[in-house]
Amino acid sequence: MTTFPASTVRWRLGTRGSPLALAQAEETRARLAAAHGLDPTTIAIVAIRTTGDAIQDRPLADSGGKGLFTKELDVALAEGAVDFTVHSAKDLPTLDAPGLHVAGYLPREDARDALIARDAATLEALPRGAKLGTASLRRQAMALRVRPDLAVSLLRGNVGTRLGKVESGALDATILAMAGLKRLGLADRATAALPIDVFPPAVGQGAIALVARRADPATAALLAPILHAPTGLALAAERAFLATLDGSCRTPIAGHATLAASRLRLVGAILSPDGALAREGAIEGDAAAAAALGRELGRRLLALEPVRR
Repeated sequence: MTTFPASTVRWRLGTRGSPLALAQAEETRARLAAAHGLDPTTIAIVAIRTTGDAIQDRPLADSGGKGLFTKELDVALAEGAVDFTVHSAKDLPTLDAPGLHVAGYLPREDARDALIARDAATLEALPRGAKLGTASLRRQAMALRVRPDLAVSLLRGNVGTRLGKVESGALDATILAMAGLKRLGLADRATAALPIDVFPPAVGQGAIALVARRADPATAALLAPILHAPTGLALAAERAFLATLDGSCRTPIAGHATLAASRLRLVGAILSPDGALAREGAIEGDAAAAAALGRELGRRLLALEPVRR
């Protein structure tokens, strides 16, 4: 293990400034400090406001998609204002910015989605025509596939804002990532965890990604001890699947990979925004071929005829 003198090293960790993003940054800093015997204060957390954070009144797809949560962080990293950046993996574009790369991932948290509802224990038990708020086309499509009568509306903002809309009665329910609730100490606010086989998550959901400059061996050595290889293999399959589909915020796409010993299984789905049509499939193979498995499943789904609900 490479050691870094705590008295002389100061690393700059770039992140968005939302409560969840800061919680993920704090987790990363704590893991790095423990791995290298550093004083945590020698790793500075630099909060950077992104275009995606500023846009609250319309879907991100109408303004440029996923890159809106990473652009300003990528610029800061490329220009040397920070040494590495921390992201929710599901927010990353499928292509790396020039000169940057995903160095790896922390161990994945719970990848499931969570229903937060005022007066129902399950998605099926929501009142007819219930108001569901979400900013995710995938969650909209998956929810409408189960409950086509739901009235789905745009809900942007951080986790606290979204929970508040349900508490106030402005909405009957919302759907959030269980991983985010857990990282914020809010898991008890989940009404129900939605099973992955029924409600598959977004590619990368539950994983924290660390992005660094390609030509930066010092940062690579810093990050190496906290990177989780199994999560990296799962995300390699999922991100290759998404890239093959040319996935964006305009297309409801779900994908989730699991590992058992040296075998990897990937499930994926492409849906229409109203959930009425779907192309779904699964693939299994050697985990060492994770990216190839992801690409192959993507090609298979593109070749399928959509199936009506």
